[in-house]
Amino acid sequence: MSHLISARRCLRIATAAGILLPSFAAVAQEDHSQWTQPILRVAHEEPAAQVASRIVPASQPPGEPFNLEKQNPGEHPLMPALRVAKSSLATIDQNIRDYTAIMYKQERIDGELMPQEVAYVKVRHQPFSCYLFFLAPSKGRECLYVDAPAPRGTDGDLLARDCGFRRKLGVFELNPEGRLAMKGQKYPITKLGVKALTEELVTVASNDVQYGECEVRHMQTELGPKTGPKRPVTLLEVTHPIKRTNFRFHKARVYIDNELRIPIRYEAYLWPERPGEAPPLEETYTYMNMKVNNGFTDADFSRDNPEYFKD
Repeated sequence: MSHLISARRCLRIATAAGILLPSFAAVAQEDHSQWTQPILRVAHEEPAAQVASRIVPASQPPGEPFNLEKQNPGEHPLMPALRVAKSSLATIDQNIRDYTAIMYKQERIDGELMPQEVAYVKVRHQPFSCYLFFLAPSKGRECLYVDAPAPRGTDGDLLARDCGFRRKLGVFELNPEGRLAMKGQKYPITKLGVKALTEELVTVASNDVQYGECEVRHMQTELGPKTGPKRPVTLLEVTHPIKRTNFRFHKARVYIDNELRIPIRYEAYLWPERPGEAPPLEETYTYMNMKVNNGFTDADFSRDNPEYFKD
């Protein structure tokens, strides 16, 4: 229960400090000279989507940047990045049992770019468990999912309680892939978190290495608010200049935390409709303020936790 109390306190502090307002730049301004592999640019490129977060400084010196220079003769230019993604997935499996974070998410649904969502998230990997408390725009909405039978889990259901006047309707038991749960969402809650994100990166990269027309470059930069501490990250950018059915995106950027050794931000863009236009954002996910290995138990993901779904 103490973990949840900390989450509520985090919400109060965040609100008081004004850090929930989307007024901070996600990434330092791009320094073109830092890219190690200059490639074709997209005219009038759209800047990284803004996020709003206070970042906790690293408790240890930042880790070494990833080695992306080693490319075997004749291999696909994406192979070094694929190896890094697989290494990140192994790091999660071996070293990260659970975590809390502030999640920023924005997705294009049926051609329309939805507003950015911000939520406090608590995740455990075995069994997969997650709790969300939304901070914006639906402040107070809560979701709970545990991939295990009752009483340990939610029996395959997503438990949700809305905010505002709908909150008095109580907790709903929803099919996580059903119409109500998926309204305004691109992926079900079962795909939430940095592990699912990294698994998807491995899947997509494994597909893309089968084809050409792939340009890859990388640089060292920082991720965080315009003012305040930032996380050193390795930024990978993958571009498919020509639209093909083989590819899911025109341009994708992955920000890998140099200390945690895992992706903490992903953004993907579609092909511009006309030459010279900015590539439209398709989706972006960011995990800030990550605290790993908190020692969560079943009580932290129990429907009966007195700190969840409170009136």
